Amino acid sequence: MNKFMKVLKNNTSNILFVSLGIVLLFSTDAKAFLQQSLMKVGFFKPNLENVVTKNIDKDYLDVNLINNRGEVVTLADFKGKVVFINFWATWCPPCIAEMPSIQILHDKFKDDSDVVILTVEIESKKEKAKQFMKRKKLTLPVYYPNSNLPIVLFDGTLPTTVILDKEGNIAHKTLGMADYSGNDIVDFLKEIKAMHE
Repeated sequence: MNKFMKVLKNNTSNILFVSLGIVLLFSTDAKAFLQQSLMKVGFFKPNLENVVTKNIDKDYLDVNLINNRGEVVTLADFKGKVVFINFWATWCPPCIAEMPSIQILHDKFKDDSDVVILTVEIESKKEKAKQFMKRKKLTLPVYYPNSNLPIVLFDGTLPTTVILDKEGNIAHKTLGMADYSGNDIVDFLKEIKAMHE
């Protein structure tokens, strides 16, 4: 066995570790896969505390969003419904990692007219977002900012998830990645929904 093969054999684990590190450093999908795996084993559960902010100005309800069909909505249009809003980008590994869990949540509420699940791709890269959703086999409704996003909703942290109650109050906010596929979020949304019935 030549010297090179000996070195290679003795350092196989180091080479694999460095190779994995390089892949994770440069591959968005690899980072998302690793984060998704951690979500599946119980990491990144959302801290679901009801933090209704009734005393702040609700100018954020005037935010305009536009979808792929060119339909423009404001958050005020959803008054009377519980609104789950996820701000994301196609290049963001934690956003990519949590998307399948948001799809599961969307599917659980697709027949409930009192709960709306919105994903807002913050860069307004419509074609890239459409291709992303197609590639990942996701059917979530995608919207894009059509006006400035107030800092109370989105401060630049990706991903960010905001839940509005039926009166448009901010009932919950999560900065960073979370797993939204479990019953805890379903129960939380139902609890928020029941508050104004």
